[in-house]
Parts: sequence; C-alpha cells; structure tokens
Amino acid sequence: MQHFDIIIIGGGAAGFFTAINAAEMNRGLKIAILERGKEVLSKVKISGGGRCNVTHAEFVPKELSANYPRGEKELLGPFHSFMTGDTMEWFEKRGIKLKIEEDGRIFPVSDSSESIITCFLSEIQRLQIDVLKNHSVQEIQKAGETWDIKTNKGDFSAEKIMLATGSNPKMWKLLAKLGHSIVPAVPSLFTFNIKDERIKGLAGIATEAYVRVKLTSKEDKLESKGPLLITHWGMSGPAILKLSAWGARELYAEDYKFQIKVNWLPEISSEEIKEELKKLKLKEAKKQVAKYSRFGLPKRLWQSLVEASGISSETTWAEVNKSQLEALINQLCDAEFEVNGKSTFKEEFVTAGGVDLKEVNFKTFESKLHKNLYLAGEVLNIDAITGGFNFQNAWTGGFLAAKAMSAN
Repeated sequence: MQHFDIIIIGGGAAGFFTAINAAEMNRGLKIAILERGKEVLSKVKISGGGRCNVTHAEFVPKELSANYPRGEKELLGPFHSFMTGDTMEWFEKRGIKLKIEEDGRIFPVSDSSESIITCFLSEIQRLQIDVLKNHSVQEIQKAGETWDIKTNKGDFSAEKIMLATGSNPKMWKLLAKLGHSIVPAVPSLFTFNIKDERIKGLAGIATEAYVRVKLTSKEDKLESKGPLLITHWGMSGPAILKLSAWGARELYAEDYKFQIKVNWLPEISSEEIKEELKKLKLKEAKKQVAKYSRFGLPKRLWQSLVEASGISSETTWAEVNKSQLEALINQLCDAEFEVNGKSTFKEEFVTAGGVDLKEVNFKTFESKLHKNLYLAGEVLNIDAITGGFNFQNAWTGGFLAAKAMSAN
C-alpha cells in the first residue's frame, strides 16, 4: 500500500489547483492525484471552444456569486477569500498573460487552453506531485486516522483526501456510502430544440432578446435577458443558457417540453412599437414592409416575423390593416415558441446536482461529516451560468481546501 500525506481524486481543474497550492503552501507534503482516465485536464482542454474561459471579470463577491443558480449563498464567503482578481494574479505570476473580452469572459492571451494545461503540468513537475493516470477508485474507507483508497491498480492511504471528481455518479455513490446526501443530477447549461418556420434558415443570427418560460409548475418567473442565437436546431446564446441553468430542475420535470415567449425588442415598450409602426404607415406608405428592417433587427429575422404576421413580401405600409399591425407587434414583443427537447451546449456538459451543500464547511471545503475529507468543484451541488464561473468555483474551492489541507 502506497502512503501519501494528501491524495486528490480527480485530475481536473479543481484537483490540479488544489494539489499545486497545497504543495506550494507546505513543501514537505507528499501529494498524489489519482485520475481514472488516460488523460488529465480534459475539460480544461475543451472549455471555451479550446481557448479555456479561465474566469469572469466580476470583481465584487456578491455580484460574482449571483451567477450560481446553486451555490450562490454558500460561495459568497469563499469569494471574499479567493476570487477573480486572485485567480488572474495566480496565473499571471506563473507566466500566463490573460485578457478580458468585451462580454467579461477572461481567456489566456494565447487563446489556447494548452497554455493553462502546460502551466499546470510544469507546476506539478516542479513541486514533485505524483499524477497517477488510469487509476479508477473503487472504494474509500476511513481507517482510524487515515483514509484507505482501493483502485484498480493497487491500494493507497493518506491522512487527508479530496474528491474533485466532477459529475461522476460512481464517486457520488461512494460518498453516499460514507453518509453524504447526494442531490440527484440533472443537466444544466443546454440549448433549446425548437422547430418553427419563423426561425427556419436563420441559423447564425444573434440579437438581444428577453425570454421567459411558461411553466405550469413554477410560480416564480423564469426569465432572462441577453444575446439570443438562432441555431440549426433551435435557440442558444446567453439568454437561453441562463434559463437552462436557473430552470434546470423545473425544465427536467417538464421533460424539456414547454413554451417560451420571446420579446425581440426588450429595450422598447409595445406601446412605443405601436406608435412607431403607425408613423411608418404614414411616412413610408409606399415602401414594402418586409424590404427594410426596423428597430435594428437583423434583416432576415425582421422578414420572417413580418411574414408570420400575415403580411406578404409585396405588401406596402399603406396596405397593412389593423389586425396585421397587431399581429406584427405580437411577433416582435411576445412571440411564442414550442420547445421540444434540449441539446448539450458544445462539449461542456454541466450538471445541477451533487453533494448537499449543507454537509460542507465552506471556510475550508471540508466535509462536515468526516474530518480530513474535502470536496471541490462540480462534485458539489454547485453550478453556474456560462462565462467562466464554473472554473472560478473550482479555483476558489481548490485554493481554500489546499490552505486547510496543507496546515499541519
């Protein structure tokens, strides 16, 4: 049986960050990472389309924690100890230059996740941390003051262990055996499948929109505002992804069959739109309604909404009758779409679910049930909207756990 001071199960973002920081804080520690796969940091590699969205430019703890549908309250304290600015400083100290993009997402200047992976691997080497790949954990047991870990490639023991295994059902089962409550996992961060003539052939068009979900089971409003992207299979973009995260459990309960209402002009009231359309009837009387886009809408989307209002491509503004005008206002401000299913957002599969947050001490990320058992990242019932927030949760949890684990 091999013995270590600290064993980290899971070779992803949270696991590596914990190991590196713990080794740096206490150079005398013998640390190992056990990874079940043949590769480490696979999610880091594909995140942000291969660019690695390291974190998000939100520098106020309360504002940052508001991006977590599950974990908002619990992460507020930890973010006062380690958050965005600390993450940026950590990477920049290690030679990784970062940049903030217009939407607030933070990436390496290299635009390549390989920069982050290379940084982690060189730190691991420098600090002499063992990385044991193809080690699938089969059992975890408390043996007096130490933990025994059984893998497919031999047995290990350690004073302190950390589980940073993401959304791995097998590891949740092992934690349940140790007495932890596991909130069942459901998908979060997904796009909506919609078949509708109004958006057919418009893939690639993006515009600002306000979207709300019509749910029978939820009294609170499930709503979101932001860029909406029309895709070949329906709708995506931040406005949709936010809804999928905040409504993860409700949408799962509806079997992903529900209605949404889309306001394509969220900055203008329906009354203002009505007045503007009336003016157009007078001012642009001889012009065809469909020919020129109004209100800054993408041209093809405008044409599609005009057609859906029963206005032909030849119809002039003078010819538009009252019911067509009402129909157009409705299409612009309150268009209803049937959602029938979901698609995973890129390769970044995120789930809502995991270890019940009531069972974790968020000052240290230690289990309240077992001394010297730590948990970080998506193994916990914490998830965020898209934009680098899930990684920030991993860095914060990893750093605070490392601080606690490295103390004698």
